[in-house]
This record gives sequence, structure tokens and C-alpha cells, in this order.
Amino acid sequence: MNLVVQGGQMTPAVLRHLAVLAGTSEIDLIDEHAFRLGEAERGNASLIAAFCEKAALDHAWVPAGLRLADFGLFITDMDSTLINIECIDEIAALHGLKPQVSAITACAMRGEIDFRTSLARRVALLEGLPEQALAKVHAKRLRLNPGAQTLMARLKAVGMKTALVSGGFTYFTEHLKRELGFDHAWANELEVADGHLTGLVIGPVIDGQAKADHLTATRDTLGLAPNEVLCAGDGANDIPMFRAAGFGVAYQAKPALREVADCCLDRVGLDGIAKLFE
Repeated sequence: MNLVVQGGQMTPAVLRHLAVLAGTSEIDLIDEHAFRLGEAERGNASLIAAFCEKAALDHAWVPAGLRLADFGLFITDMDSTLINIECIDEIAALHGLKPQVSAITACAMRGEIDFRTSLARRVALLEGLPEQALAKVHAKRLRLNPGAQTLMARLKAVGMKTALVSGGFTYFTEHLKRELGFDHAWANELEVADGHLTGLVIGPVIDGQAKADHLTATRDTLGLAPNEVLCAGDGANDIPMFRAAGFGVAYQAKPALREVADCCLDRVGLDGIAKLFE
């Protein structure tokens, strides 16, 4: 296995200690904030995890020889993964209802309530809000998470297809698809009447199972095997997608998703995903 370590301050002493714990002398520089320890042993995995946590470093166990180019499809969640906000919470803020909507969002992300139920409850609270609120959130509050553009450039450089799948809304996924060059994008569509949100979603609901279904359908269309799919997400709604993918990266994620992820990134940007692989 390779042990990939990323973060801020990685002194020679830190790397030497990790190498001892991992039973290896093979330390390769990825860049100034990332190193790969080859032929690493997992016998001290718990000690390595505790040391990295104390040193504020991300670490990941990755099969030796696994290259970024070995994946043919990258599929990612949007809210709090690709971007810095939960769009529905910010829309609600313009309606004076952010606390109520955020509370439901948090429960859904932790897997405490069914996503479809949570979506219906949250969207209903938006009834009567002007459609222009979506544009305001996009312009004023939505920002890409660090490293997003660099990651997309790396994925395109190796010829990977990319997809954005979200339990959020098509208004935002379509903008991001154009801005970042995603090949595909799926999300929920808010119903609008007379320039105002009706409090309803039209068309198929994109929940956790729908995310997994879009992954498998796109994978099959591309003629890829399950292990050729790389995915990223942050919440319980991404669990079915992670189980259908070959390698899942939990980005600043909730506990429920961390339990099924192949690795977790908490301290580096999204470009850290590309650095995991040879």
C-alpha cells in the first residue's frame, strides 16, 4: 500500500516518524504539501491516524500503482463538496428561514431523516420567494471550494469524464457545469410560477439512490468497470454513490459517510484528490 500524507507543515522529523510507523524508507515528494510513503504497512494504522490528527495532516491508504488515469469517470456531490455552501440554506436565508431549513439539512446530512422527506419540507418553506433569489445566491454566496479548478484541470488532462450530481438544484448545477466543464450534471428542479418559487420540486427527485443510479448508468454507457469510478461527497446522501464507486473520497464529511469512504480529506483542498494517485 501507499500512505499518502497531505497538509501544511511536514518537517523531515514528521516524515521520518511516519516512515517508521509505516515500516518503510520509501518517501516520495508529490509537492511541498504532499508526500507518498511507498510499500507502507498498515499494522500501526491507528497510531498513524492519531499522529496525523495531532499534526493536522490528512492521510490516506491507497493501493500501490493506482494511477489517476486508471479512472474513467469522476462524479461528485455539489453542496459543501464542490462548493462552500448548502444552496437551499442560503436561499432560505433570503426568506428569513435559514435556521429552520438548516436544521432539517443537518438532520438529512447526518442520515437522521429520509432525504426525500427533508427535501419536501425544506422546499415547501421557500414558497413565495422570488426566482431572482437563486441568482443572488449564485452571485453573492456561492464559492468553489479550494482546489476545485485545479482538480478539474487534472481530471481533464488524463481524459477522465466528469459528472456533477446533487440533491440541490439544477439552477446551480447547470451554472457549474458550464463554468467548470462537467460532462454531465443532475439535480432537482424547483417549480416556478409567475416569477416565484411554488415550494415544490418538479420531475424525478435526486436522492441518494438516484445519485448511485446516475453513476452506474453513466459508468455502463462509458463501458467502465466499477473500480474505474472515482467519487467525492460529504454527507449521508452520498453513501449509495460511494458504494457503487471504485474509490470514494469523503471531503470535510459527516461521520456517516466517513465510515464507508476509502479516505477522508479535511485539511487540504479538492486538488488533494488528484494527489492521492500515482
